[in-house]
Amino acid sequence: MSTSNSDQTDPPRGALEPSPQAVAEIDRLDQVARARPDELQPQIDLWRAVAALEFWIGINRGTPESVRPYMLAAEAGPMLCVFSSATRAKEAAEANGLIAPGEPVPLFIVQLPAALDWAMSFGEHGVIGVTIDYPRIRSWCPLPNLAKLRQGDD
Repeated sequence: MSTSNSDQTDPPRGALEPSPQAVAEIDRLDQVARARPDELQPQIDLWRAVAALEFWIGINRGTPESVRPYMLAAEAGPMLCVFSSATRAKEAAEANGLIAPGEPVPLFIVQLPAALDWAMSFGEHGVIGVTIDYPRIRSWCPLPNLAKLRQGDD
């Protein structure tokens, strides 16, 4: 499993930006899931769209040689933070005080579907789930459920 590093500050539409339609679909599915919090299917649909992205972007809290992804200390346990675009990763880094506004944010990408196995490997270190575009989207997926996304199961 390899990751690619990029020190983009304000990335142009390109290598680290998925199609606007893919991001809009994730946002739409997030709204459906928020409107129907007691239903499982909207969450499944959202995470299928997240797993269908070409890649996930992470914020590197380590060094270029030793990537350490940004995580949240949630009540249930640590959660891996991934982002649908470099723009959203930069917004999150600023919103969460990881960088000052306008500073570069160290990013890396992990291609899908390999990103699912990569994320699941953090379970060995006590990570319980993965979030997408936090804090914009507050949905998270338990790590064991990522295997179902990889296999296309429900």
